[in-house]
Amino acid sequence: MGPVLDVVFSAGFLAAVLRVCTPYVLAALGGLIAERAGVPNIALEGSMLSAACTGALVAGYSGSVWAGAACGIAAGCLLALLLGVLHLHLGADAIIAGIGINLLASGATAYAVYALLGDKGGTSRLRSGTLPTVDLPLLGDIPGLGTVIGGQNLMTWFAVAAAPAVAWLLLRTRFGYHLRAVGEFPDAARSVGIRVGRVRYIALALSGALAGAAGVFLSMGAVSFFVTDMTAGRGYIALAAVYLGMLRPWGVFLAALGFGAAEALAVQLGNLSVPSQLVSALPYAFTLLALAVFARRRRRPAPAAPGAIPSPSAP
Repeated sequence: MGPVLDVVFSAGFLAAVLRVCTPYVLAALGGLIAERAGVPNIALEGSMLSAACTGALVAGYSGSVWAGAACGIAAGCLLALLLGVLHLHLGADAIIAGIGINLLASGATAYAVYALLGDKGGTSRLRSGTLPTVDLPLLGDIPGLGTVIGGQNLMTWFAVAAAPAVAWLLLRTRFGYHLRAVGEFPDAARSVGIRVGRVRYIALALSGALAGAAGVFLSMGAVSFFVTDMTAGRGYIALAAVYLGMLRPWGVFLAALGFGAAEALAVQLGNLSVPSQLVSALPYAFTLLALAVFARRRRRPAPAAPGAIPSPSAP
């Protein structure tokens, strides 16, 4: 137990949590925007995977990591808009359409890599490069804190900045008011002149762009290449963070941070004498436990108002 505690309370572990939680935070915030608009974006996994593949391929062939990142984010956005066409325009069920898009992305990315490179595993033979790291001045010189925040990828700081940006967008802007109105009372929003379909398409585009940024981090931030199905269910875990965070920006951010901590702990435990099967199952077990706690909290009755007369129990 001692070695585990030494790992958990080390500055290196906190730095790993900040790095590992990046795709969860970005994808979960994207899922939050779509959910608040009334369209559950089950295709987060597909957007992340397509962005990771597109970014690595474009960066490798063009020699520009910025072109790769831009094209990757655009690919994630297009997958989310495809969900909008299937659900909003053609009337398909959002969950079934989202799962179909995820399966499409898994097969299409594997085929694209094989068709272009002749490799079924990934783009390791292609030099894609990585996005730059950012060292914060002054803060990086503080003992302990410098170890945590030093050398973090640009996308990690983008994820940290995205949380207050999404909170401001949803809670402080006119578009945010319209988006929440569309998600909660679409008929009432339509009656006052809000274009419900347009707002939902914009929300899906933003959702796909954030999920695409998460995918770009996986292939161009955490590593410098794409691996087939490298998202490994992170899009679904990010979707769980949306509901665990009670559909609130900061709640979603903290939930995604918790999932990132579970994965970082699993990685660290892999270096100790812990069975590999237990290590691999830890992030998913944490997800199930968190959802069980969330479901129990929702079933708990709300406290009665002071002075209220309790209703008689049913026979």
